[in-house]
Amino acid sequence: MKYHPINSKLFIKNRKNFMAQMKPNSLAVFNSNDIYPVSADSTLPFEQHRDIFFLSGVDQEESILVVFPDCPKENLREVLFLRETNEHIAVWEGEKLTKEKALATSGIKSVFWLQDLEKVLAEMMALADTVYINTNEHYRASIETETREARFTKWLLAKYPAHTVAKSNPILQRLRSVKDQIELDLMQTACNITEKGFRRVLDFVKPGVWEYEIEAEFIHEFIRNRSKKFAYTPIIASGNNANVLHYIENNQQCKAGELILMDVGAEYANYSSDMSRTIPVSGRFTNRQKAVYNAVNRVKNDATKLLVPGTIWADYHVEVGKLMTSELLGLGLLDKADVQNEDPKWPAYKKYFMHGTSHHMGLDTHDYGLLHEPMQANMVFTVEPGIYIPDEGFGIRLEDDVVIQEKGEPFNLMRNIPIEADEIEDLMNK
Repeated sequence: MKYHPINSKLFIKNRKNFMAQMKPNSLAVFNSNDIYPVSADSTLPFEQHRDIFFLSGVDQEESILVVFPDCPKENLREVLFLRETNEHIAVWEGEKLTKEKALATSGIKSVFWLQDLEKVLAEMMALADTVYINTNEHYRASIETETREARFTKWLLAKYPAHTVAKSNPILQRLRSVKDQIELDLMQTACNITEKGFRRVLDFVKPGVWEYEIEAEFIHEFIRNRSKKFAYTPIIASGNNANVLHYIENNQQCKAGELILMDVGAEYANYSSDMSRTIPVSGRFTNRQKAVYNAVNRVKNDATKLLVPGTIWADYHVEVGKLMTSELLGLGLLDKADVQNEDPKWPAYKKYFMHGTSHHMGLDTHDYGLLHEPMQANMVFTVEPGIYIPDEGFGIRLEDDVVIQEKGEPFNLMRNIPIEADEIEDLMNK
């Protein structure tokens, strides 16, 4: 891995918290992701399933974690199953986890090779009444491929049909949404890497550059700072491309007078950052562009103050809508009649700001978190308002990642990344 080793006390704590919420005499199973084929003998880069990583720190394929806190056999209360490594694998694929390194990574003492899975699991299942299966119930999930986890669950329930079945996901949704300080430090590192990429781009951009060249500048800086990739597919959208919310082609030339909306973040140790900045190709905003820019920035700043313990996500978005409506009236994009005659299900401001303002952040860019439950301290949210004006040829989105505090305003993990219009201009013209 490119990232520095993570203290195993994080994963020990995460397992302890998960097991504390399990039913009596139950076990839970978590699988690594598949390595997905492309064609011939090529594959997509491996991405670990975030749940097994959260609970063990294991970051390699063909790994299985089983936890059984009430097991009468102490050595079977936490068990890792790993693909057996050897010299041949080390030469052809690189070093894999040994049992000793798995212990150092996860804090789990009982490590078996994968060929022992059925025998050891049969022993554990005979002692358990309930089995927790791990299903993906994220509100934005769209699953078209049968995962390794799903295949394993199908096999497990067919082999052991007499067990009661429970769901791991509701427990994980709550645990993963509230971050440990170690996790916050990892996310801060991801944001710091994103900052380095952004400052590099501010020095690079000028009329005539191509969107993909800007993308290349970001990934250069990310990788040289121990990130393995973008946290999500980057958006580098110049001119009217910014009005396509998920524009990812990044194949157009940036012209003088245009703005470039960049929605980009580095990952670090599987943790995400998520930044949006909008900058002028020529290094200076027009008066109109700056007016819209500053309106978006005010909404972002005011919306951030609403992220406090006890806030309900849906209510928060209603309040942000009011902030945005006021700014759009000031910009002349809406008039009072538009607001008075609006459809409550699709308010007038949605014509220019049609997406949500905030989502959970963490191991996934759209991380776990139950949106109907009140916000808590140490949850991490994006704040990302935008105004999109196709008729004027530009769109502006600004986005930071913030940590909810016990008291007061959230802590901004992107506080050092330039965002004020005047600062952007100064840096581009230094």
